[in-house]
Amino acid sequence: MARGDRVAIALPAGGDFAVALHACFVAGAVAVPVDLREPRERWPVGGVAAVIDRPLDCSGAPADVRPLEPGDVALVVRTSGTVSGTPKEVPLTFGNFVWSAIGSAVTLGLDPDERWLCTLPLVHVGGLSILIRSWLYGTTAVVHERFDAEAAVATLMEGEITLVSVVATTLARLLDTGLARPPRLRCALAGGGPVPLALIERAQAAGVVVSQTYGLTETCSQVATQVPGQAARANAGPRLFCTQVEIASDGEILVSGPTVSPAVGGVLATGDLGELDERGNLWVIGRKTDTIITGGENVAPSEVEEVLSQHPAVSEAGVYGAADPEWGETVKALVVLRTPVSADVLREHCVARLAAYQVPKEIAVVDALPRTASGKLLRRDLPAKARL
Repeated sequence: MARGDRVAIALPAGGDFAVALHACFVAGAVAVPVDLREPRERWPVGGVAAVIDRPLDCSGAPADVRPLEPGDVALVVRTSGTVSGTPKEVPLTFGNFVWSAIGSAVTLGLDPDERWLCTLPLVHVGGLSILIRSWLYGTTAVVHERFDAEAAVATLMEGEITLVSVVATTLARLLDTGLARPPRLRCALAGGGPVPLALIERAQAAGVVVSQTYGLTETCSQVATQVPGQAARANAGPRLFCTQVEIASDGEILVSGPTVSPAVGGVLATGDLGELDERGNLWVIGRKTDTIITGGENVAPSEVEEVLSQHPAVSEAGVYGAADPEWGETVKALVVLRTPVSADVLREHCVARLAAYQVPKEIAVVDALPRTASGKLLRRDLPAKARL
């Protein structure tokens, strides 16, 4: 195998995956994680030199290796494909991961006895970055094969975990399962989209400190991250010290710096809309393509979802635009309930808190919202879910 060859890792999350990943690093190969939930014909194995689909035998003598260089590609990671439905491959270098790890540590702090619980898939950058940061820090990553609320709560309450990465959905499920005052947990790092303020307040009441973060595959995870305990001040927080964030004239978030994939070629146009406040905190409004234009007014679905989620009967909310012959688009919403409530009551709740054009014309109850394996809302699938 030549240095720079691609090697697919087709193993479940856990110790064997970590061994295979570091074996690739030692050999100078580029690791390509495989999502085992996909049929084999969809695995990204085109052009790979080998596929690791069983635990490696590490009993032999270590190979002679040359030092890793910051510009060497460590991994090729696929995006979640939440917008187009088609994931794209993103190369990330060791330098990307080093700068991301430093930036994260500056914001979140670093405990020499850190134990970071990872229940996120290791085929996406959110989970992979935990594994690689822990390697760079010389600390411990505790990896679960998949998210299981009862198993995660048990691990958190054992008293060894100091950090855990979540999305809004998994944070809610942990609290629903009884997570309260975990002994050593100093922060739950929440990504994959803004966390409703009501959920943050619920977590705080349970003794769980939340820090929201905004990031992308192309930026090697974090772009902006809140200092723990400041989760209500913005939905993303200040940029990492090593990352540059600007807002384009149309409101698009632009990112540059040493965490950005070399494939970007400099400045990453994220496709997300945002604002920077006077303190330098980033507020993420939503995807440019998600904006609903109704009667000439722009509606950010995330703002409507936030208001719906503030109602005590609502567990989750998803908002989308549907074609309308009079208004161009109309605002519609799907909700998952924790207790029964009528659509009329929810609309009245929205009327009291939103402009008239933002209030959903229709609100339907569903059993679950469509999400990716990493917990991101699949907004493009909401209309189909509404028809079921």
